[in-house]
Amino acid sequence: MNINQHQGFTLLELIITIGIVGITMAFAIPGMGIFVKNERLTSSTNSLLTDLMLARSKAVERNQPVIICASSDQASCTGGSFEDGWIVTVDTDSDGTGDQIIKVQQAITGNISYKQAGLSSVTFDNRGFLPTDANTGTISICDDRGNDHAKTISLSPTGRASRGADPSC
Repeated sequence: MNINQHQGFTLLELIITIGIVGITMAFAIPGMGIFVKNERLTSSTNSLLTDLMLARSKAVERNQPVIICASSDQASCTGGSFEDGWIVTVDTDSDGTGDQIIKVQQAITGNISYKQAGLSSVTFDNRGFLPTDANTGTISICDDRGNDHAKTISLSPTGRASRGADPSC
């Protein structure tokens, strides 16, 4: 058996390996920040879109109007913006106010804003349609990068909520 046989790394090999890892991380870290912003924006869009779909399906299921509205206290429709949070609530007596809360969404964090042009609530009738005098249109979900990366949710008169185009931040 050879006594001079060594196992392990030399100091030079270790320094070179650490240098390669450092250079690789220098390229990866800035891209990770963009990835996080994109995922946060997509997640915020999907949360609102899913809850709009939930409200529509619950309106048909219960045969009663269902309201999704901006709520800063997560207990009642307070108006304002969806970035403060929102609630999905059943209007059991058809008076235009929510009576039974189905779902609560806390305030959105991470520099996300919702531009809804005065639309702080959406009401689905018992067929899942928007009332004829309802605000249809779009809700733009934006971050600090502006229109280039923004997402849009479109509401049709039939109550269908879908991803749209042409955001306005």
